[in-house]
Amino acid sequence: MKVRYSYLPQQFAEIDDLMAEIRRFVATGDFTLGKPVAEFEARFAGLIGTRHAIGVGSGTDAIKLSLKALGVGHGDEVITAANTFIATVGAIAELGARPVFVDCDDTFCMDVGQVEAAITPRTRAIVPVHFTGYMTDMTRLAPIAEAHGLPIVEDACQAILASQQGRNAGTWGRAGAFSLHPLKNLNVWGDAGIIVTDDDELAHRLRLLRNHGMRNRDEIEILGCNSRLDSLQAVVGNWLIGSARAISDQRIANAEYFDRELSAIPQIRIPPRVPGMRLVYHLYIVFAEDRDGLLRHLLDQGIEAKVHYPIPLYRQDALKHLGYPDGAFPVTDRHTREIITFPTDQHISRAEQDFVVEQVRAYYERR
Repeated sequence: MKVRYSYLPQQFAEIDDLMAEIRRFVATGDFTLGKPVAEFEARFAGLIGTRHAIGVGSGTDAIKLSLKALGVGHGDEVITAANTFIATVGAIAELGARPVFVDCDDTFCMDVGQVEAAITPRTRAIVPVHFTGYMTDMTRLAPIAEAHGLPIVEDACQAILASQQGRNAGTWGRAGAFSLHPLKNLNVWGDAGIIVTDDDELAHRLRLLRNHGMRNRDEIEILGCNSRLDSLQAVVGNWLIGSARAISDQRIANAEYFDRELSAIPQIRIPPRVPGMRLVYHLYIVFAEDRDGLLRHLLDQGIEAKVHYPIPLYRQDALKHLGYPDGAFPVTDRHTREIITFPTDQHISRAEQDFVVEQVRAYYERR
């Protein structure tokens, strides 16, 4: 049996009704910030529970434009998680700001207890990363940010419909940034992103920034860029958004099944499942003894397991100028040696999950 990682061929196997929507859209010629974009923005804001949603070109741009709209620029510092994907840091660096890393804990999110020690007079914002579908402990982080007068931009790119204490990811800070990349829980057919906020003034500035700073066709209010959510992608988004909650519910059910089965294997450790937090499992990650050997075995058996991510950012060539010494982030380093990701999407079958469990067990029994 093969267990694939990408579920996209299954998700888009039957799209006759979507193609009909696209044909109707093409006939309108409404290609730039068209009606489908406004419809998707309204539906996304309703899904998350904010007054505004602003569609942009990618999840990276969602972070970058949010920070820019809040005044982050050259020479400023922005605190974020050491174990995040490069997009978070790239968004900060594009503004000329310096990323300042905080180590994570075993929920894969930043250790909030280390944040205050990272704050300096040059700190201008905090970007917690709701990594893998967990959430950073916002009940602890929000008061710290408020005490220091620092805005929070939530990197919620992997956390659509995750929540803490009943409050959705993206609604705790001044802005929340989401990705609609094809492998996200709510996805489209290319790069796309969306920003949510309850701040009317910030929403206005973001709409200007994404569209060259244009107040209208003839008047330029501020200098902006071209980062508009593509209208065609919005058509795809509108086709899928009604399924967003069902998708996350199925991922949660699949993760619970894996938790139950894998927890019986002594060499596998399940991460802490935090009370009061709704995890949406963009990634299903566990800790494994002899991770590299297990990974090789699973790949040999046709199971497309992965590691997110094998080399921490602070050790990457592109970020050596930050000057962090080896061992600066011990939990992040440990994770690179121990974590493994299994497919847990809404289309995986119980038979496929059972095969994964069977092969994990077989590897350790044989070893």
